[in-house]
Amino acid sequence: MQNISHPKHSLLDLRAAIDAAVTAAHTGAAVLQSYAHHRADLIIDHKARNDLVSQADREAETAVIEALHSRMPGLGIVAEETGGVPHGPATWYIDPLDGTTNYLSGIPHYAVSIALIAHPGTPMAINEPIEVDTPVIGVVYDPCREELFTSVYGVGSWLNGRRIACSRTGSLAESVVATGFPFRDFSFAEQYMPMLHDAIHTTRGVRRMGAAALDLAWTACGRYDGYWEMGLAPWDVAAGTLILREAGGVCTDMHGTDPWPKGGDVVAGNPQVHKALEAMIAPHLKPRKA
Repeated sequence: MQNISHPKHSLLDLRAAIDAAVTAAHTGAAVLQSYAHHRADLIIDHKARNDLVSQADREAETAVIEALHSRMPGLGIVAEETGGVPHGPATWYIDPLDGTTNYLSGIPHYAVSIALIAHPGTPMAINEPIEVDTPVIGVVYDPCREELFTSVYGVGSWLNGRRIACSRTGSLAESVVATGFPFRDFSFAEQYMPMLHDAIHTTRGVRRMGAAALDLAWTACGRYDGYWEMGLAPWDVAAGTLILREAGGVCTDMHGTDPWPKGGDVVAGNPQVHKALEAMIAPHLKPRKA
């Protein structure tokens, strides 16, 4: 890609960014897998109820950040364990271990999730700066299955180098949908439980696997037809949002207020199922607290 001047930001090099994110994801996953066969020896801290962190999370995050810094300096970083704030033309959102409870329990369903969010004024192509915060790079790597989901804004999504597309299922009655139960923040349980009740009675099946990034990636490649969850963090959904969107799906903030579901309340699916899930959710959803 060309480097051109822009009144606010130079053109963001998405080719370099996807290469950096893939390298960083593999680096982080190598740390996780180095601990995988002796998880009982991990030192585990409790950040809050049902919210665990181990040195595997922390070391993987450090490895990811170092890899991104070395390849793409000057961008912001927001990471689950070390924090950070958005700044610069774009910001990395990093979850070094999505599915920590699965990982610590020996359940082989977890991933490294890395996304790049471009900020307003950052051009994605000549004379086409974006107007709102937009995911432009998404990488979700499942080291247990060796499945690498990647996505580039305006270009597409891939699984291990093969282009993917969301399902064409036309109704909830024919759909298998994914969700996540309240697990650390139970303040929205009275909204969520009626949604789950409706989904159980109106879909072909509901699955709860415990890793939001993989839920979105699996929806993108058609394993699930739709997905909804509440109470997540922005790094949980940033990469998966783009992967699904570039696979022809729709991924939005449940409340319709944010350009991507950084508030943690996400509804997603192919266009038909997304619309049906929104209709299922709407009667039970309360306005987001300021």
